[in-house]
Amino acid sequence: MSNPDADSAQTETAPTPQAPVRRLRRAERREQILDAATRAFARAGYAATGLNDVATEAGLTRAMLYRHFESKSDLYRAALDRACVRLAEATGVDDFDKDTLPAMVGAAAADPDGFRLLFRYAAREPDFRDLIDSIAAASRELAHRNLARRIPEGPWLDWAANLIPTLTIEAVIAWLDAGQPDPDQAADRITQAVHGVMAAAQP
Repeated sequence: MSNPDADSAQTETAPTPQAPVRRLRRAERREQILDAATRAFARAGYAATGLNDVATEAGLTRAMLYRHFESKSDLYRAALDRACVRLAEATGVDDFDKDTLPAMVGAAAADPDGFRLLFRYAAREPDFRDLIDSIAAASRELAHRNLARRIPEGPWLDWAANLIPTLTIEAVIAWLDAGQPDPDQAADRITQAVHGVMAAAQP
């Protein structure tokens, strides 16, 4: 008996040399495509990456992509949503404590392409800015709530709450781009930069 959850195109071949497409359950195939899409989009961004590029990265045909995603836009959004969920699961969304930065660094190290896609490329794409804007707004609100315990109410608290989330994200991306040096020290070094902003915001 055939498996209804498995890909129906057992004999369909990928655009790479004579490699038969291995049968996977639908959820597994979707994850394979999202992995490939994340890598491809993180290399060149949305506009410069076509579905043929994603198909080649996944070792599948373009037709197989359309069995899981309606369009390039649909695939890109799904890749962003997955990266966002993974980051939220790693760091939490309700508070900021001593474990948050190490968790963020760990999440970025585990999925560097997803992290870059979310915070480097999607932020430049007008059609996908809604997701990034919502993350940025939530991050500012969370930073403001936590910093208010240490910094008096006023414009410098607002300044720090706006700056620290951006500084943190850019510091993690710069660390990824530098080759992830000293991974056991990265979170502590970024924390030092955050503390510098907090000190500068004090009266």
